[in-house]
Amino acid sequence: MIRIADFITKAAFEGPKRAAVSFEGLTLTWAELERRCWAIASAFRDLGVGKGERIAYLGQNSHRQFEAYLWPTRIGAILVPLNYRLSIAELIECVADCTPRVLVVDRHFVEEARAIADACTSIDVLVYADDGEVPAGMESYEALLDDAGAPDIRALDALASSGDDTMILFYTSGSEGKPKGVMLSHAGLFINVLGQAPAYGWSSDDIFLLSGPMFHLGAGSRVFAALVNAGHMVIVEKFDPVLVMQVIQTHRITSVTFVPTMLSMIMNHPDYDPHNLSTLRLICYGAAPMPIGLIERAVAELPHARFGQSYGMTETSPVLTILGPEHHDPAGEHPERLKSVGQPLVYSDLRIVDENDRPLGPGETGEIVIRGPQVMNGYWNQPERTAEALRGGYYHTGDAGYLDEDGYLYLAGRVKEMIISGGENVYPIETENALSKHPAVAECAVIGLPHEKWGEAVHAVVRLKTDGAASEQDLIDHCRALIAHYKCPLEITFRDELMPLSPTNKVLKSVLREQILARVT
Repeated sequence: MIRIADFITKAAFEGPKRAAVSFEGLTLTWAELERRCWAIASAFRDLGVGKGERIAYLGQNSHRQFEAYLWPTRIGAILVPLNYRLSIAELIECVADCTPRVLVVDRHFVEEARAIADACTSIDVLVYADDGEVPAGMESYEALLDDAGAPDIRALDALASSGDDTMILFYTSGSEGKPKGVMLSHAGLFINVLGQAPAYGWSSDDIFLLSGPMFHLGAGSRVFAALVNAGHMVIVEKFDPVLVMQVIQTHRITSVTFVPTMLSMIMNHPDYDPHNLSTLRLICYGAAPMPIGLIERAVAELPHARFGQSYGMTETSPVLTILGPEHHDPAGEHPERLKSVGQPLVYSDLRIVDENDRPLGPGETGEIVIRGPQVMNGYWNQPERTAEALRGGYYHTGDAGYLDEDGYLYLAGRVKEMIISGGENVYPIETENALSKHPAVAECAVIGLPHEKWGEAVHAVVRLKTDGAASEQDLIDHCRALIAHYKCPLEITFRDELMPLSPTNKVLKSVLREQILARVT
């Protein structure tokens, strides 16, 4: 049975003095990482965390969060990385759903953690995973680790999860307004690394950069890539273009993963110099469409690097398709493939189906569905939504697309109206729910509009009540008090007439989108 944390043991045996993870001047070897992970697992068991129980983590990127991806499995526990960009109300909803016994927090979110613990009775212990003075009422992560002594590895081994067991739980925005906890297994995450490795050529010589938020699997999955390949992972607390460029140069980074917005911010920064990125061997991108002009520029200015695009989602651990480096030549034999998201990984049974789940042929657009060992175990505590998503044995992505004659996948939009803004998934219903709570709003609809920086921008169309009054900023501020800022409208269009409706009385968002785009073009 595959056990993800066993790869720490393997790397520590084969290269105990090799660098495993670096963060803000600290570098841990594989032997040191192995010791720490056994010790902290033992400490949490002594805190009363049992097999199958959840451990929530609220914090920015760090070597401790890297460890937290791994050691809970050694006592059979499940990590829940919390999205710190959510509002307190949203965080409480997630924590109340998964009922963790312990909440781990860093210095940035101490007050938020206390508010969550006050609202969620399942939390018995708050653990402070950071440097400096430990806040009152919290346990120290480092003290727990140091006090653990020599753990009984045989006893812990008997508790470890493996194979198809759920090892990590990621909350994603819900298309019905309720967050969904996606249950991912050892086997699914492991095989996803194996599927990507041939295309990207990862090895123990790679030095990975992790700069995206680890509460997202898009960034977090690189923990497993570095682990399985025994590479060196360099972590930055959060993305900053200047810091990232400095770290690439200082640590001689070879492999990075960016959302297109990140790459754009780097290449358009006044301090950008392609020569300072000369150590990069591989630049992966995904989570949002990459503008053709940007990738063409990147390929031209960074000739030493190879490029790869990944398409997927949390529910698929996460990658479904890869557009490999060999297809990133704008002057090559098939330049049109730059508009695709590549071909399915070898173990992915990917199909395009119509509204009745009947398979469609090449060139026919429908919903993308997938079957394979990387598909999630389901949604936490939501059997009905799990059954709906996995009906017929295939995970239904909600994305629309088509396959060409050679099996390359082209995205054609989203069946579920999801907006991808700066790599963040935004479901319109969440923003609409927030807007509708304003007393001046009669009706509203939220759509995604093209945006040069963010890929897509959240745009609201609002009709006010006859006696209602509210400015664009009033409504944006109202939303920001209720939901994460990235889910809030960037702009609002006010209209006096009723929303256009379909024969079944659904708002025709496609018509609204066309009307707004016609005014700005």
